Amino acid sequence: MKVLTQFERKSLLFEGPEFIISCTDPALFIKAFEDIEEALSQGFYLAGFISYEAGYYFEKKLHKDKRYDFPLIYLGAYKKPQQNKINLSNQAQLNPPENLRLNITRPQYALDIEAIRDYIAKGDVYQITYCIKLFFEYGGDPLALYDQLLKSQPVPYPAYIQTEKFNILSLSPELFLKKKSIHLITKPMKGTWPRGGGMFSDLFAPLRLKYDRKNRAENVMIADLLRNDLGRLGVSIKAPTLFEVARYKTLCQMTSTVTAKIDKNISIYKLFSAVFPSGSVTGAPKIRAMQIINELEKEERKIYTGAIGYITPDKDLFFNIPIRTLLIQDEQAEMGIGGGIVWDSTPEGEWQEGVLKAEFLTSFSKTPFVPK
Repeated sequence: MKVLTQFERKSLLFEGPEFIISCTDPALFIKAFEDIEEALSQGFYLAGFISYEAGYYFEKKLHKDKRYDFPLIYLGAYKKPQQNKINLSNQAQLNPPENLRLNITRPQYALDIEAIRDYIAKGDVYQITYCIKLFFEYGGDPLALYDQLLKSQPVPYPAYIQTEKFNILSLSPELFLKKKSIHLITKPMKGTWPRGGGMFSDLFAPLRLKYDRKNRAENVMIADLLRNDLGRLGVSIKAPTLFEVARYKTLCQMTSTVTAKIDKNISIYKLFSAVFPSGSVTGAPKIRAMQIINELEKEERKIYTGAIGYITPDKDLFFNIPIRTLLIQDEQAEMGIGGGIVWDSTPEGEWQEGVLKAEFLTSFSKTPFVPK
């Protein structure tokens, strides 16, 4: 197992684990976190991921009695990462993604969006982050594809994971959690706007996003949810910045920042049980949102909208939210595409936003991606 994180332009490479903490059976979920604490106490670094479905087992109302094919938890235990600059450039084969298709038709997607709006109208939820899946084939080298995608559209929280059974390519622009001693920070992302087609429209695109009523409403709902989640863990809960807009190659996106002070030695289980999965990938209120997500979505999310990152022996940690993240297994690949649905959402607008979010990958296809 090899884990490469390149968060905030600092590369850390974890390879050659002493052992792997893996959980596919919910009956062993708590045991996995006990193993995490034991590994940290022995001075190991842990690096890998927690899948979205792990979130079901932090809350009794969401428990499912089943075993999973894809791990809920997958963390390698390492002596120390390599910190020197890592050159990804290689001569490996870079093939385009082929046979791109969605797991849902456009009419069914519209019905699901209307169903969510009905739940909002009834007062069940304020917002739902609804996700679909893009499936495709990829026969080239996964690391070469990761390298190419990252060069094409740099993001602040990319990561690459290689195992014997699968590869994960995460081109994530979103921070889940960063803990340094007693300081905890999260940056929920909500709000998307296309880049402009001309010089002036492109210049004003970030401002249009920043002051768009619907996107601001989405963003502030999730920032409030994260404030509440962090309030279960610590004190001095603050939101020092709201509605920050970052410009990427194909779109603009909005984040807010929420911070807290917590116990330096907090248990990893307690920390994740309070905030995982992030409210930015569920909606609000979180538990009811996750129940509706489970009802409507056609596939397990797996790595998508979980968490990828590492934990140090002194319990500092750094995890992204794996959006814009590819999972490749035996040349079969998938990528989740999601968006926040509020009362003002329309099926057409959300569909177009999803197509825009996938463009960083679909633009590499030899044939135009025209979802139906």
